[in-house]
Amino acid sequence: MERLNVWAPRVLSLLRIVTALLFMEHGLMKLFHFPGPQPGAPDPLPTMLVVAAWLEIVGGGLIALGLFTRPVAFILSGQMAVAYFLAHAPQGFYPAMNMGEPAVLYCFLFLYLVFAGPGEWSVDAQLRKRP
Repeated sequence: MERLNVWAPRVLSLLRIVTALLFMEHGLMKLFHFPGPQPGAPDPLPTMLVVAAWLEIVGGGLIALGLFTRPVAFILSGQMAVAYFLAHAPQGFYPAMNMGEPAVLYCFLFLYLVFAGPGEWSVDAQLRKRP
């Protein structure tokens, strides 16, 4: 198992990148209907969903690059907590039943990144290496 520890920073980077790209997709679907329209999203989008979409696109892009990872992840974790309690929790207690599982998972993945950082493959890590 000790050999796996060497890979931990790289796998953390992969988790960050994949999470960010999937997260960006939600914002792209809301604003640009790419790769398709967001299921259940109203048209036109209310201001709160426009702001959420831009957070998903810009924040997801920054997380994917690993730039300003900790503060951006903190903001996105909060966004997902708010999304869960405003949109999903009123529909029932259990996330599997109220369709809130993705919001809960994103919330805690981003919260983890606040504490774990971006991993080895990131702009933040490269900036820290500079003299």
